Amino acid sequence: MLEQMPSITTEEYRALAELRHRIRLFLREGDAKSRKSGLEPQQYLLLLALRGLPDGAEGTIRTLADRLALKHHSVVELVDRMSMRGYVRRNRSRHDRRRVLVSILPRGEKLLEDVAKQRISELRSSGAALVRAIEALLEKKPGKYKEAKRSPRRRGARVGR
Repeated sequence: MLEQMPSITTEEYRALAELRHRIRLFLREGDAKSRKSGLEPQQYLLLLALRGLPDGAEGTIRTLADRLALKHHSVVELVDRMSMRGYVRRNRSRHDRRRVLVSILPRGEKLLEDVAKQRISELRSSGAALVRAIEALLEKKPGKYKEAKRSPRRRGARVGR
């Protein structure tokens, strides 16, 4: 029989809400950084998925669709557009001509590195709030949630909301 989970506490709801908030901020800021570097967010994610493939995984359309949680035809279109811009290249597999492998070209590698450096730097400086939100949900004892501290204001941030 399945063990019934105890009721969700107010602290757990707060922790879950804080986690979602932190993830949304991270994703929104990443999208903005991608656009500023000349990449659409989906293009950045495709390049990141390609560059960050696990050992032994190949950059097939199917693998990329799985890693990006997109439909096969959506990845085909994305690869088409990125290929035309010189970010990626399609190659047929030597062993199976029906298999298409996608690889990053130097232009795509450079743009990916520019955005990834910014994202990693940002996580290293302000990722503690995201970690605290996750830890609050992983705690076994309810009632231990503390609201994550706000990160310091950045230039251009709105004042007096």
